[in-house]
Amino acid sequence: MTLRPDLDVRPVTEAEHPAWIRTLHTGFLRPPKVSAAEVAGRGAALASSRTLGAFDAGAPRVGGAAPVVATFRSFDQELTAVGGTPVPANAITNVSVAATHRRRGLLTRMMTQDLAAAKERGDVVATLIAAEYPIYGRYGFGPAAWAAQWTVDVPRAGLDPRWSGPEGGGRIDLADGAEVRRTGPGLHERLRRVQPGAVSRGERWWRIATGELRVSDEPWTEPFHAVYRSADGTVEGLVTYDCDDTWGDAKQPQNTLRVRDLVAVTPAAERALWHYLCSVDWITSVRSGWRAPDDLLPLLLPDPRAAGIVTQADFLWVRILDVRRALETRTCEGRGALVLDVADPAGLAGGRLLLDASPEGVSCTPTTRSADLALEVGELAALWLGDESAVRLAALGRVREERAGAARKADALLRTSRRAWCPDIF
Repeated sequence: MTLRPDLDVRPVTEAEHPAWIRTLHTGFLRPPKVSAAEVAGRGAALASSRTLGAFDAGAPRVGGAAPVVATFRSFDQELTAVGGTPVPANAITNVSVAATHRRRGLLTRMMTQDLAAAKERGDVVATLIAAEYPIYGRYGFGPAAWAAQWTVDVPRAGLDPRWSGPEGGGRIDLADGAEVRRTGPGLHERLRRVQPGAVSRGERWWRIATGELRVSDEPWTEPFHAVYRSADGTVEGLVTYDCDDTWGDAKQPQNTLRVRDLVAVTPAAERALWHYLCSVDWITSVRSGWRAPDDLLPLLLPDPRAAGIVTQADFLWVRILDVRRALETRTCEGRGALVLDVADPAGLAGGRLLLDASPEGVSCTPTTRSADLALEVGELAALWLGDESAVRLAALGRVREERAGAARKADALLRTSRRAWCPDIF
């Protein structure tokens, strides 16, 4: 890795937004074109000192300015901890380095600058969705929530094709984007109060998801929306989906329905929405979108084998910036005490701390007692949302038991009965 003094990392100005966007598109293998409409649509999100660019002063000038050779952006977010408490998070996105400028330390410089600022602000964690697995572990991130996608073979599912609607007096109605913007935010807030790993969605998210705000030049396809209401009229579920138009040689429909977003806050809503999707005329296959690995979907079908996993992978990565606050914010399903020796090569978090889970709550305090379990901050992030097992990590050599049985004790304290899930790519 060669550090060059003529590579400058700094926040971008408004005049530099088009060049920054072009570099971002190039890094993500999108056509490197930038329209005035896209610049306007992205403007509010980019107008922050947390939108960073790397500039090569030694390269040929583009329009009189040094070219942008790397991009990085972060924004405020809330992440739901185990037990339902939201913690302030530094959400990282739009990370790219031009292929011409790899191995120059640019990502390290941008990440180091951003994480230091997040720590100074008081953020408890940083979050990101990793496009590639090997990149972010070296910055203290760990895979904290995984996700899976299912394909449902509708004819095999065993559902009655004459399905006429939900049981128990509930109903499903089609909706438009305006109604989704009215009802969706409140519904999602109910979900994220109980779902570890869920993240906040601002007004901008809903405007983009419904096509009211355009942030790219890609053609917009209006999706379908359906709302589930309980017998008393309360909105308890919402699904957004699209469909293709594929017909077989024998003029038989072979269409696939793809779920873009499905939010349900009751088992009745979840069951009704999946049954609805599998009952849409001409649909022979349903793609679930990203769901929790232990999602109920297969077991909501008379024949669960009709739902097959097509993808399962790490999804939400977390970097703990304040170990004490992160652990004290979450609940523990077990009771007991454990001394953790947390190493952080970057020096942002870590130390030896006593985790004590009692009926009164969870405390995490510095201690001089001998450690029970030693681990790096990235491994603690993988355990924090309750999804990973300390016993598994010990078998892999990624955590070290200083006291026999410490990994099993950590699992009794930190693991959860349902898996963490982040519904959003950001």
